[in-house]
Amino acid sequence: MKKMTGLAVTLLALVALAACGGGGNTSSSSDSNGAKENQLAAIKESGVLKVATSADFAPFEFHTMVDGKDQVVGADIDLVNEIAKELGVKLEVSDMNYNTVLASLKEGKSDIAVAGLSATEERREQFDFSDDYYNPPQVMVINKSNESTLNSIKAFDGKQVGGQKGSIQEDVIKEQLPSARLVSIDKVPNMIVEVNGGSLDGVVLEETTAESYVQQNPDLMIANVELKTNDDEAYAIALKKEGSNELKDEINKVIKKLNDEGKIEEFVKKNNELANSSATEE
Repeated sequence: MKKMTGLAVTLLALVALAACGGGGNTSSSSDSNGAKENQLAAIKESGVLKVATSADFAPFEFHTMVDGKDQVVGADIDLVNEIAKELGVKLEVSDMNYNTVLASLKEGKSDIAVAGLSATEERREQFDFSDDYYNPPQVMVINKSNESTLNSIKAFDGKQVGGQKGSIQEDVIKEQLPSARLVSIDKVPNMIVEVNGGSLDGVVLEETTAESYVQQNPDLMIANVELKTNDDEAYAIALKKEGSNELKDEINKVIKKLNDEGKIEEFVKKNNELANSSATEE
């Protein structure tokens, strides 16, 4: 092989560099970033918006019978349906344990996660989040037989209080009821069963969800205990940390439009009624 002159080598290098630059912008942005693939473009190309949720959190996500088939419905599901419509794609909802919802997103099994999620500082380190779409008050659900005794924060010292595993309610218990004994449980209905049976003294839930379960369980009530509601407990949609800016912008547009029209509050009220009527029919 002939040895090239210094000038020839330089020219060849410049040509190669130009070739890489001309056709490689798209591939380099995805190759060098891996996870930084444009999520919005990928979703539109696939024609499907994959959503991870935990459908045990009425009225936001729960199971009910629709036309004889078990379906996941709820205010959050109505919200992501509107997002899918705006993107012009189909919606695919996967139901799983609450503490695996974000793992599904991180592993690329879903495009977004919606499950009454709060954008805590810890979560923001690993995920991106939409604008807040709902800020629920937190309340304590107890057995009516304990109404006269469990009527203050102090009354829960040493008591067993349930919080859904991986939820903001765990933090509420740790921070606002530091002398209570936190019991973390995967599913909200399981906690309700334990409060009914007396193995849990109370359960911290979002207010609308609590009202739904209390209406379904006549032996339960919302305790006269004031829990603080912080801005960082508001619900938001979780997205992948990288490559989701365009998708987040589209989602935020839908959230703003729905909130401006009062639709999200309508979704909550409508699904609360649906959850209660479904429980009555059972």
